[in-house]
Amino acid sequence: MTTLPGRIVWKSYLAALMVSVLFALLGVGRVAYGKSDDKLTQDDVRHLLNRTGFAASMADINALAGLSRRQAADKLLVATREVAVTPPPAWVTTPITPASKLRDMTPEERQAEQRLNIERAIDLREWWFREMLATPSPLTEKMTLFWHNHFATSQQKVRFSNLMYQQHVLLRKNALGNFGSMLRQVARDPAMLIYLDNANSRREQPNENFAREVMELFTLGEGNYTEQDIKEMARAFTGWSLDRETGEFLFRRAIHDTEVKTIFGKRGNFDGDQALDLLLKRPETARFITKKLWREFVSPAPDEAEVAELATVFRDSGYNIARLMQAMLASDAFYAPENRGALVKSPVEFVVGTLKMFDIKTPNLRPFVFASALLGQNLFAPPNVKGWPGGETWINSATLLGRKQFVDRLFRNEDRMEPVMNALDEMADRSGTPPPPGRAQRQQRLAERAMAALNWNLDAWSSTFNQPSLRDNVTNMSKVVLAVTPSRLPVGGNPSDWARTFVADPAFHLK
Repeated sequence: MTTLPGRIVWKSYLAALMVSVLFALLGVGRVAYGKSDDKLTQDDVRHLLNRTGFAASMADINALAGLSRRQAADKLLVATREVAVTPPPAWVTTPITPASKLRDMTPEERQAEQRLNIERAIDLREWWFREMLATPSPLTEKMTLFWHNHFATSQQKVRFSNLMYQQHVLLRKNALGNFGSMLRQVARDPAMLIYLDNANSRREQPNENFAREVMELFTLGEGNYTEQDIKEMARAFTGWSLDRETGEFLFRRAIHDTEVKTIFGKRGNFDGDQALDLLLKRPETARFITKKLWREFVSPAPDEAEVAELATVFRDSGYNIARLMQAMLASDAFYAPENRGALVKSPVEFVVGTLKMFDIKTPNLRPFVFASALLGQNLFAPPNVKGWPGGETWINSATLLGRKQFVDRLFRNEDRMEPVMNALDEMADRSGTPPPPGRAQRQQRLAERAMAALNWNLDAWSSTFNQPSLRDNVTNMSKVVLAVTPSRLPVGGNPSDWARTFVADPAFHLK
Protein backbone atom coordinates (compact mmCIF):
# COMPACT_ATOMS: atom_id res chain seq x y z
CA MET A 1 0.00 0.00 0.00
CA THR A 2 2.93 2.36 -0.47
CA THR A 3 2.99 2.85 -4.24
CA LEU A 4 0.29 5.55 -4.41
CA PRO A 5 -0.30 8.79 -2.50
CA GLY A 6 -1.81 8.07 0.91
CA ARG A 7 -5.25 9.61 0.37
CA ILE A 8 -5.82 7.74 -2.92
CA VAL A 9 -4.61 4.49 -1.35
CA TRP A 10 -6.97 4.74 1.59
CA LYS A 11 -9.98 5.52 -0.62
CA SER A 12 -9.17 2.68 -3.00
CA TYR A 13 -8.60 0.21 -0.23
CA LEU A 14 -11.71 1.29 1.63
CA ALA A 15 -13.92 0.86 -1.41
CA ALA A 16 -12.50 -2.57 -2.19
CA LEU A 17 -12.72 -3.72 1.42
CA MET A 18 -16.32 -2.60 1.88
CA VAL A 19 -17.34 -4.45 -1.27
CA SER A 20 -15.49 -7.54 -0.07
CA VAL A 21 -17.15 -7.43 3.34
CA LEU A 22 -20.53 -7.08 1.68
CA PHE A 23 -19.80 -10.13 -0.46
CA ALA A 24 -18.73 -12.04 2.64
CA LEU A 25 -21.90 -11.07 4.47
CA LEU A 26 -23.97 -12.25 1.53
CA GLY A 27 -22.13 -15.53 1.45
CA VAL A 28 -19.96 -15.02 -1.64
CA GLY A 29 -16.82 -17.10 -1.26
CA ARG A 30 -18.17 -18.97 1.77
CA VAL A 31 -16.86 -22.47 2.25
CA ALA A 32 -19.26 -25.20 1.10
CA TYR A 33 -20.10 -27.43 4.05
CA GLY A 34 -21.64 -30.84 3.67
CA LYS A 35 -24.66 -31.76 5.70
CA SER A 36 -23.48 -32.09 9.28
CA ASP A 37 -24.07 -35.23 11.26
CA ASP A 38 -24.21 -35.12 15.03
CA LYS A 39 -20.43 -35.30 15.45
CA LEU A 40 -18.54 -32.03 15.23
CA THR A 41 -15.78 -31.54 12.68
CA GLN A 42 -12.95 -29.05 13.18
CA ASP A 43 -14.89 -26.53 11.09
CA ASP A 44 -17.96 -27.03 13.28
CA VAL A 45 -15.97 -26.53 16.47
CA ARG A 46 -14.23 -23.43 15.17
CA HIS A 47 -17.65 -21.97 14.35
CA LEU A 48 -18.98 -22.84 17.82
CA LEU A 49 -15.98 -21.45 19.71
CA ASN A 50 -15.79 -18.21 17.77
CA ARG A 51 -19.48 -17.52 18.30
CA THR A 52 -19.31 -18.31 22.00
CA GLY A 53 -15.89 -16.74 22.61
CA PHE A 54 -13.37 -14.35 21.11
CA ALA A 55 -10.80 -16.61 19.42
CA ALA A 56 -10.10 -20.32 19.26
CA SER A 57 -6.69 -21.98 18.95
CA MET A 58 -6.18 -25.25 17.09
CA ALA A 59 -5.75 -26.95 20.49
CA ASP A 60 -9.14 -25.58 21.60
CA ILE A 61 -10.70 -26.84 18.37
CA ASN A 62 -9.20 -30.30 18.62
CA ALA A 63 -10.39 -30.65 22.22
CA LEU A 64 -14.04 -30.58 21.13
CA ALA A 65 -13.79 -32.17 17.69
CA GLY A 66 -15.68 -35.48 17.55
CA LEU A 67 -18.14 -34.59 20.30
CA SER A 68 -21.82 -34.31 19.53
CA ARG A 69 -23.40 -30.88 19.30
CA ARG A 70 -25.13 -31.42 22.63
CA GLN A 71 -21.95 -32.65 24.33
CA ALA A 72 -19.97 -29.64 23.10
CA ALA A 73 -22.68 -27.19 24.18
CA ASP A 74 -22.91 -28.84 27.60
CA LYS A 75 -19.14 -28.68 28.04
CA LEU A 76 -19.16 -24.93 27.39
CA LEU A 77 -22.14 -24.36 29.68
CA VAL A 78 -20.69 -26.40 32.56
CA ALA A 79 -17.55 -24.24 32.44
CA THR A 80 -19.43 -20.92 32.83
CA ARG A 81 -18.75 -18.85 35.92
CA GLU A 82 -20.65 -16.45 38.17
CA VAL A 83 -17.54 -14.62 39.41
CA ALA A 84 -14.67 -13.12 37.43
CA VAL A 85 -11.19 -14.60 37.81
CA THR A 86 -9.54 -11.17 37.54
CA PRO A 87 -9.54 -9.20 40.81
CA PRO A 88 -11.52 -5.96 40.39
CA PRO A 89 -10.09 -2.51 41.13
CA ALA A 90 -9.74 -1.84 44.86
CA TRP A 91 -12.19 1.07 44.79
CA VAL A 92 -15.25 -1.06 43.88
CA THR A 93 -16.02 -1.66 47.58
CA THR A 94 -15.81 2.01 48.57
CA PRO A 95 -19.11 3.74 49.39
CA ILE A 96 -20.55 6.28 46.97
CA THR A 97 -20.09 9.96 47.73
CA PRO A 98 -23.36 10.89 49.51
CA ALA A 99 -25.63 13.49 47.96
CA SER A 100 -25.30 15.62 51.09
CA LYS A 101 -21.51 15.71 50.71
CA LEU A 102 -21.76 16.55 47.01
CA ARG A 103 -24.00 19.51 47.79
CA ASP A 104 -21.44 20.91 50.22
CA MET A 105 -18.47 20.59 47.83
CA THR A 106 -16.72 23.56 46.25
CA PRO A 107 -16.63 23.72 42.42
CA GLU A 108 -13.01 22.56 42.54
CA GLU A 109 -13.93 19.58 44.72
CA ARG A 110 -16.75 18.64 42.37
CA GLN A 111 -14.35 18.73 39.44
CA ALA A 112 -11.96 16.48 41.34
CA GLU A 113 -14.83 14.09 42.06
CA GLN A 114 -15.74 14.07 38.38
CA ARG A 115 -12.14 13.33 37.38
CA LEU A 116 -12.05 10.50 39.90
CA ASN A 117 -15.20 8.96 38.43
CA ILE A 118 -13.76 9.23 34.91
CA GLU A 119 -10.55 7.52 35.99
CA ARG A 120 -12.50 4.77 37.70
CA ALA A 121 -14.65 4.28 34.60
CA ILE A 122 -11.49 3.68 32.56
CA ASP A 123 -10.23 1.28 35.24
CA LEU A 124 -13.47 -0.65 35.00
CA ARG A 125 -13.25 -0.99 31.23
CA GLU A 126 -9.63 -2.12 31.39
CA TRP A 127 -10.51 -4.64 34.10
CA TRP A 128 -13.26 -6.16 31.94
CA PHE A 129 -10.94 -6.37 28.91
CA ARG A 130 -8.42 -8.19 31.07
CA GLU A 131 -11.09 -10.62 32.27
CA MET A 132 -12.15 -11.33 28.68
CA LEU A 133 -8.57 -12.28 27.89
CA ALA A 134 -7.95 -14.29 31.06
CA THR A 135 -11.25 -16.08 31.59
CA PRO A 136 -11.44 -19.87 31.30
CA SER A 137 -15.05 -19.37 30.13
CA PRO A 138 -15.32 -16.98 27.17
CA LEU A 139 -19.03 -17.84 26.93
CA THR A 140 -19.52 -16.20 30.32
CA GLU A 141 -18.06 -12.97 28.95
CA LYS A 142 -20.07 -13.13 25.72
CA MET A 143 -23.29 -13.58 27.68
CA THR A 144 -22.37 -10.83 30.15
CA LEU A 145 -21.65 -8.56 27.19
CA PHE A 146 -25.03 -9.47 25.69
CA TRP A 147 -26.92 -8.59 28.88
CA HIS A 148 -24.82 -5.43 29.31
CA ASN A 149 -26.28 -4.32 25.98
CA HIS A 150 -29.79 -5.62 26.69
CA PHE A 151 -30.03 -3.85 30.06
CA ALA A 152 -28.14 -0.83 28.74
CA THR A 153 -26.93 1.64 31.37
CA SER A 154 -24.39 4.43 30.90
CA GLN A 155 -21.61 5.69 33.12
CA GLN A 156 -22.17 9.23 31.85
CA LYS A 157 -25.54 9.48 33.59
CA VAL A 158 -25.07 7.10 36.51
CA ARG A 159 -21.65 8.64 37.28
CA PHE A 160 -20.87 6.33 40.22
CA SER A 161 -18.46 3.72 38.87
CA ASN A 162 -18.95 1.46 41.88
CA LEU A 163 -22.68 1.27 41.05
CA MET A 164 -21.79 0.38 37.47
CA TYR A 165 -19.51 -2.36 38.78
CA GLN A 166 -22.28 -3.70 41.03
CA GLN A 167 -24.61 -3.92 38.05
CA HIS A 168 -21.92 -5.72 36.09
CA VAL A 169 -21.56 -8.27 38.91
CA LEU A 170 -25.33 -8.78 38.84
CA LEU A 171 -25.33 -9.42 35.08
CA ARG A 172 -22.38 -11.80 35.23
CA LYS A 173 -23.90 -13.80 38.10
CA ASN A 174 -27.19 -14.22 36.22
CA ALA A 175 -25.82 -14.36 32.68
CA LEU A 176 -26.74 -18.04 32.24
CA GLY A 177 -29.12 -18.33 35.17
CA ASN A 178 -32.80 -17.47 35.37
CA PHE A 179 -34.05 -14.55 33.30
CA GLY A 180 -36.95 -13.82 35.65
CA SER A 181 -34.62 -13.57 38.61
CA MET A 182 -32.22 -11.33 36.70
CA LEU A 183 -35.09 -9.09 35.55
CA ARG A 184 -36.25 -8.57 39.13
CA GLN A 185 -32.73 -7.73 40.28
CA VAL A 186 -32.11 -5.33 37.38
CA ALA A 187 -35.42 -3.54 38.06
CA ARG A 188 -34.13 -2.83 41.58
CA ASP A 189 -30.55 -2.14 40.54
CA PRO A 190 -29.39 1.32 41.71
CA ALA A 191 -27.56 2.10 38.45
CA MET A 192 -30.67 1.22 36.42
CA LEU A 193 -32.98 3.24 38.70
CA ILE A 194 -30.72 6.27 38.23
CA TYR A 195 -30.36 5.74 34.48
CA LEU A 196 -34.10 5.41 33.85
CA ASP A 197 -35.04 8.10 36.41
CA ASN A 198 -37.22 5.89 38.59
CA ALA A 199 -35.65 6.90 41.90
CA ASN A 200 -38.10 9.82 42.14
CA SER A 201 -41.20 7.98 40.90
CA ARG A 202 -44.14 8.65 43.23
CA ARG A 203 -47.88 8.16 43.14
CA GLU A 204 -48.46 11.82 42.25
CA GLN A 205 -46.02 11.56 39.32
CA PRO A 206 -45.28 7.99 38.16
CA ASN A 207 -42.26 7.53 35.90
CA GLU A 208 -43.69 6.23 32.64
CA ASN A 209 -40.23 6.10 31.04
CA PHE A 210 -39.13 3.30 33.37
CA ALA A 211 -42.29 1.27 32.72
CA ARG A 212 -42.01 1.75 28.96
CA GLU A 213 -38.40 0.59 28.79
CA VAL A 214 -39.07 -2.44 31.01
CA MET A 215 -41.75 -3.54 28.52
CA GLU A 216 -40.27 -2.41 25.20
CA LEU A 217 -36.57 -3.13 25.73
CA PHE A 218 -36.35 -5.69 28.53
CA THR A 219 -39.30 -8.05 28.04
CA LEU A 220 -42.10 -7.74 25.46
CA GLY A 221 -40.63 -5.75 22.60
CA GLU A 222 -42.26 -2.88 20.79
CA GLY A 223 -45.95 -3.10 19.90
CA ASN A 224 -46.97 -5.64 22.53
CA TYR A 225 -48.50 -3.22 25.02
CA THR A 226 -50.69 -0.12 25.03
CA GLU A 227 -50.07 3.40 26.27
CA GLN A 228 -52.56 2.66 29.04
CA ASP A 229 -50.50 -0.38 30.05
CA ILE A 230 -47.50 1.94 30.39
CA LYS A 231 -49.39 4.36 32.62
CA GLU A 232 -50.75 1.61 34.83
CA MET A 233 -47.44 -0.23 35.13
CA ALA A 234 -45.66 3.03 36.01
CA ARG A 235 -48.00 3.28 39.01
CA ALA A 236 -46.94 -0.21 40.12
CA PHE A 237 -43.27 0.85 40.24
CA THR A 238 -43.84 3.98 42.32
CA GLY A 239 -41.77 4.00 45.48
CA TRP A 240 -38.92 1.95 44.00
CA SER A 241 -36.14 4.33 44.93
CA LEU A 242 -32.65 4.76 46.39
CA ASP A 243 -31.10 5.73 49.68
CA ARG A 244 -29.34 8.90 48.59
CA GLU A 245 -26.62 8.52 51.17
CA THR A 246 -25.66 4.89 50.44
CA GLY A 247 -26.91 4.38 46.87
CA GLU A 248 -28.76 1.20 47.90
CA PHE A 249 -32.26 0.19 46.74
CA LEU A 250 -35.01 1.48 49.00
CA PHE A 251 -38.76 0.92 48.75
CA ARG A 252 -40.48 4.11 49.88
CA ARG A 253 -43.87 2.78 50.89
CA ALA A 254 -45.24 6.25 51.65
CA ILE A 255 -45.03 7.33 47.98
CA HIS A 256 -46.20 4.03 46.44
CA ASP A 257 -49.55 4.01 44.61
CA THR A 258 -51.72 1.48 46.45
CA GLU A 259 -54.83 1.88 44.28
CA VAL A 260 -56.20 -0.73 41.87
CA LYS A 261 -54.47 -0.87 38.47
CA THR A 262 -55.39 -2.51 35.17
CA ILE A 263 -52.46 -4.02 33.26
CA PHE A 264 -52.95 -6.17 30.15
CA GLY A 265 -56.66 -6.31 31.00
CA LYS A 266 -56.04 -7.67 34.51
CA ARG A 267 -57.16 -5.69 37.58
CA GLY A 268 -55.41 -5.69 40.93
CA ASN A 269 -53.47 -3.69 43.49
CA PHE A 270 -50.23 -4.56 41.67
CA ASP A 271 -46.82 -3.63 43.04
CA GLY A 272 -43.58 -3.73 41.05
CA ASP A 273 -42.92 -7.44 41.60
CA GLN A 274 -46.44 -8.37 40.56
CA ALA A 275 -46.11 -6.21 37.45
CA LEU A 276 -42.97 -8.13 36.52
CA ASP A 277 -44.89 -11.38 37.07
CA LEU A 278 -47.42 -10.23 34.49
CA LEU A 279 -44.63 -9.57 31.99
CA LEU A 280 -43.08 -12.99 32.53
CA LYS A 281 -46.43 -14.68 31.95
CA ARG A 282 -46.72 -13.12 28.51
CA PRO A 283 -45.48 -15.40 25.66
CA GLU A 284 -44.03 -12.35 23.88
CA THR A 285 -41.31 -12.10 26.54
CA ALA A 286 -39.80 -15.50 25.77
CA ARG A 287 -39.99 -14.81 22.01
CA PHE A 288 -38.41 -11.37 22.35
CA ILE A 289 -35.42 -12.60 24.38
CA THR A 290 -34.97 -15.66 22.17
CA LYS A 291 -34.97 -13.53 19.03
CA LYS A 292 -32.32 -11.19 20.45
CA LEU A 293 -30.11 -14.12 21.40
CA TRP A 294 -30.62 -15.59 17.92
CA ARG A 295 -29.33 -12.37 16.35
CA GLU A 296 -26.33 -12.47 18.67
CA PHE A 297 -25.37 -16.10 18.19
CA VAL A 298 -27.03 -17.50 15.03
CA SER A 299 -27.81 -15.02 12.25
CA PRO A 300 -29.03 -11.48 11.56
CA ALA A 301 -32.40 -12.74 10.27
CA PRO A 302 -34.22 -14.93 12.80
CA ASP A 303 -36.27 -17.85 11.51
CA GLU A 304 -39.67 -17.20 13.08
CA ALA A 305 -40.68 -20.87 13.26
CA GLU A 306 -37.43 -21.92 14.92
CA VAL A 307 -37.50 -18.93 17.25
CA ALA A 308 -41.00 -19.96 18.32
CA GLU A 309 -39.78 -23.50 19.11
CA LEU A 310 -36.81 -22.24 21.10
CA ALA A 311 -38.99 -19.70 22.91
CA THR A 312 -41.25 -22.55 23.99
CA VAL A 313 -38.23 -24.37 25.40
CA PHE A 314 -37.22 -21.18 27.20
CA ARG A 315 -40.65 -20.53 28.68
CA ASP A 316 -41.32 -24.15 29.64
CA SER A 317 -37.96 -24.23 31.48
CA GLY A 318 -39.09 -21.32 33.67
CA TYR A 319 -36.82 -18.89 31.77
CA ASN A 320 -33.65 -20.93 32.26
CA ILE A 321 -31.11 -19.12 30.05
CA ALA A 322 -28.64 -22.01 30.00
CA ARG A 323 -31.37 -24.36 28.80
CA LEU A 324 -32.23 -21.98 25.96
CA MET A 325 -28.57 -21.63 24.97
CA GLN A 326 -28.09 -25.39 25.09
CA ALA A 327 -30.94 -25.85 22.60
CA MET A 328 -29.77 -22.97 20.40
CA LEU A 329 -26.13 -24.05 20.25
CA ALA A 330 -27.10 -27.63 19.35
CA SER A 331 -29.64 -26.64 16.70
CA ASP A 332 -29.43 -27.25 12.95
CA ALA A 333 -29.81 -23.51 12.39
CA PHE A 334 -26.71 -22.70 14.43
CA TYR A 335 -24.58 -24.98 12.26
CA ALA A 336 -26.31 -24.23 8.95
CA PRO A 337 -23.83 -23.27 6.17
CA GLU A 338 -25.67 -20.04 5.41
CA ASN A 339 -25.30 -18.88 9.02
CA ARG A 340 -21.52 -19.33 9.25
CA GLY A 341 -19.60 -16.10 8.94
CA ALA A 342 -22.93 -14.28 8.77
CA LEU A 343 -22.33 -11.98 11.76
CA VAL A 344 -20.01 -8.98 12.11
CA LYS A 345 -17.64 -8.85 15.07
CA SER A 346 -18.35 -6.02 17.46
CA PRO A 347 -15.41 -3.69 18.21
CA VAL A 348 -14.85 -5.43 21.55
CA GLU A 349 -14.86 -8.84 19.86
CA PHE A 350 -12.56 -7.52 17.14
CA VAL A 351 -9.99 -5.99 19.53
CA VAL A 352 -10.09 -8.65 22.25
CA GLY A 353 -10.22 -11.41 19.64
CA THR A 354 -7.09 -10.09 17.92
CA LEU A 355 -5.18 -9.95 21.21
CA LYS A 356 -6.34 -13.41 22.23
CA MET A 357 -5.90 -15.03 18.82
CA PHE A 358 -2.25 -14.03 18.50
CA ASP A 359 -1.40 -14.32 22.21
CA ILE A 360 -0.51 -10.64 22.49
CA LYS A 361 0.41 -9.66 26.06
CA THR A 362 0.57 -6.14 27.44
CA PRO A 363 0.58 -4.72 31.00
CA ASN A 364 -1.53 -1.80 29.82
CA LEU A 365 -4.82 -2.51 28.06
CA ARG A 366 -6.02 1.09 28.04
CA PRO A 367 -4.95 1.77 24.45
CA PHE A 368 -7.05 -1.21 23.38
CA VAL A 369 -10.01 -0.02 25.45
CA PHE A 370 -9.76 3.33 23.67
CA ALA A 371 -9.39 1.55 20.33
CA SER A 372 -12.67 -0.28 20.88
CA ALA A 373 -14.36 2.99 21.81
CA LEU A 374 -13.09 4.71 18.67
CA LEU A 375 -14.37 1.81 16.61
CA GLY A 376 -17.83 2.30 18.06
CA GLN A 377 -18.14 0.35 21.33
CA ASN A 378 -17.23 2.09 24.56
CA LEU A 379 -18.06 -0.32 27.38
CA PHE A 380 -20.29 1.04 30.15
CA ALA A 381 -21.31 3.85 27.78
CA PRO A 382 -23.81 2.58 25.18
CA PRO A 383 -25.20 5.30 22.90
CA ASN A 384 -28.68 5.24 24.45
CA VAL A 385 -31.14 3.08 26.39
CA LYS A 386 -31.49 0.77 23.38
CA GLY A 387 -27.80 -0.11 23.53
CA TRP A 388 -25.59 -0.66 20.50
CA PRO A 389 -27.64 -1.72 17.45
CA GLY A 390 -24.86 -4.10 16.38
CA GLY A 391 -24.82 -6.19 13.24
CA GLU A 392 -23.81 -4.47 10.04
CA THR A 393 -24.02 -1.07 11.78
CA TRP A 394 -20.58 -1.84 13.22
CA ILE A 395 -19.18 -1.30 9.72
CA ASN A 396 -19.04 2.15 8.13
CA SER A 397 -16.38 4.09 6.27
CA ALA A 398 -14.69 5.38 9.45
CA THR A 399 -14.78 2.21 11.53
CA LEU A 400 -13.83 -0.10 8.68
CA LEU A 401 -10.80 2.03 7.90
CA GLY A 402 -10.01 2.18 11.62
CA ARG A 403 -10.13 -1.61 11.86
CA LYS A 404 -7.82 -1.93 8.89
CA GLN A 405 -5.37 0.56 10.37
CA PHE A 406 -5.48 -1.17 13.74
CA VAL A 407 -4.36 -4.57 12.44
CA ASP A 408 -2.14 -3.07 9.76
CA ARG A 409 -0.06 -1.09 12.23
CA LEU A 410 -0.21 -3.77 14.91
CA PHE A 411 1.18 -6.43 12.59
CA ARG A 412 3.92 -4.15 11.36
CA ASN A 413 5.01 -2.98 14.81
CA GLU A 414 5.06 -5.98 17.09
CA ASP A 415 7.35 -4.31 19.60
CA ARG A 416 5.34 -1.20 20.48
CA MET A 417 1.81 0.19 20.54
CA GLU A 418 2.48 3.83 19.69
CA PRO A 419 2.05 3.50 15.90
CA VAL A 420 -1.32 1.82 16.44
CA MET A 421 -2.51 4.68 18.59
CA ASN A 422 -1.23 7.22 16.06
CA ALA A 423 -3.37 5.54 13.43
CA LEU A 424 -6.41 5.64 15.72
CA ASP A 425 -5.78 9.33 16.40
CA GLU A 426 -5.78 9.96 12.65
CA MET A 427 -9.09 8.15 12.34
CA ALA A 428 -10.59 10.18 15.20
CA ASP A 429 -9.44 13.43 13.60
CA ARG A 430 -11.08 12.52 10.28
CA SER A 431 -14.34 11.33 11.83
CA GLY A 432 -14.61 14.17 14.34
CA THR A 433 -14.86 11.64 17.18
CA PRO A 434 -12.98 12.79 20.30
CA PRO A 435 -10.70 10.15 21.83
CA PRO A 436 -12.53 8.88 24.91
CA PRO A 437 -12.86 9.68 27.71
CA GLY A 438 -12.40 13.35 26.71
CA ARG A 439 -9.93 16.15 26.43
CA ALA A 440 -9.15 16.13 30.16
CA GLN A 441 -7.53 12.72 29.82
CA ARG A 442 -5.76 13.16 26.48
CA GLN A 443 -2.34 14.07 27.88
CA GLN A 444 -2.44 11.14 30.28
CA ARG A 445 -3.41 8.86 27.41
CA LEU A 446 -0.52 10.11 25.28
CA ALA A 447 1.93 9.39 28.09
CA GLU A 448 0.51 5.97 28.83
CA ARG A 449 0.45 4.75 25.26
CA ALA A 450 4.16 5.57 24.86
CA MET A 451 4.87 3.20 27.75
CA ALA A 452 2.57 0.44 26.54
CA ALA A 453 4.80 -2.59 26.15
CA LEU A 454 3.51 -5.33 23.93
CA ASN A 455 4.88 -8.80 24.40
CA TRP A 456 4.26 -11.01 21.40
CA ASN A 457 6.03 -12.73 18.60
CA LEU A 458 4.25 -13.33 15.33
CA ASP A 459 6.91 -15.71 14.08
CA ALA A 460 6.61 -17.86 17.20
CA TRP A 461 2.82 -17.92 16.94
CA SER A 462 2.94 -18.79 13.24
CA SER A 463 5.47 -21.59 13.81
CA THR A 464 2.82 -23.66 15.59
CA PHE A 465 1.37 -24.47 12.18
CA ASN A 466 3.94 -27.13 11.38
CA GLN A 467 2.18 -29.74 9.26
CA PRO A 468 4.39 -31.43 6.64
CA SER A 469 2.31 -30.00 3.81
CA LEU A 470 2.62 -26.28 3.06
CA ARG A 471 -0.96 -26.17 1.88
CA ASP A 472 -2.17 -27.89 5.07
CA ASN A 473 -0.37 -25.24 7.13
CA VAL A 474 -1.95 -22.39 5.19
CA THR A 475 -5.39 -23.98 5.32
CA ASN A 476 -5.20 -24.71 9.06
CA MET A 477 -4.11 -21.15 9.81
CA SER A 478 -6.96 -19.74 7.74
CA LYS A 479 -9.46 -21.94 9.61
CA VAL A 480 -8.18 -20.69 12.96
CA VAL A 481 -8.04 -17.00 12.04
CA LEU A 482 -11.06 -16.64 9.72
CA ALA A 483 -14.73 -17.51 9.98
CA VAL A 484 -15.08 -18.26 6.27
CA THR A 485 -12.88 -19.10 3.32
CA PRO A 486 -10.53 -16.15 2.64
CA SER A 487 -10.77 -14.20 -0.58
CA ARG A 488 -7.40 -15.71 -1.48
CA LEU A 489 -5.01 -18.24 0.04
CA PRO A 490 -1.30 -17.33 0.12
CA VAL A 491 0.74 -19.40 -2.33
CA GLY A 492 4.18 -18.57 -0.94
CA GLY A 493 6.02 -16.66 1.74
CA ASN A 494 6.41 -17.66 5.37
CA PRO A 495 3.81 -18.27 8.10
CA SER A 496 4.10 -14.71 9.43
CA ASP A 497 3.22 -13.39 5.98
CA TRP A 498 0.21 -15.70 5.83
CA ALA A 499 -1.04 -14.33 9.15
CA ARG A 500 -0.70 -10.75 7.88
CA THR A 501 -2.64 -11.71 4.77
CA PHE A 502 -5.45 -13.26 6.78
CA VAL A 503 -5.94 -10.34 9.20
CA ALA A 504 -6.15 -8.03 6.17
CA ASP A 505 -8.88 -10.21 4.64
CA PRO A 506 -12.51 -8.98 4.90
CA ALA A 507 -13.41 -12.33 6.51
CA PHE A 508 -11.43 -11.27 9.62
CA HIS A 509 -14.35 -8.96 10.48
CA LEU A 510 -16.83 -11.81 10.52
CA LYS A 511 -17.77 -14.51 12.98
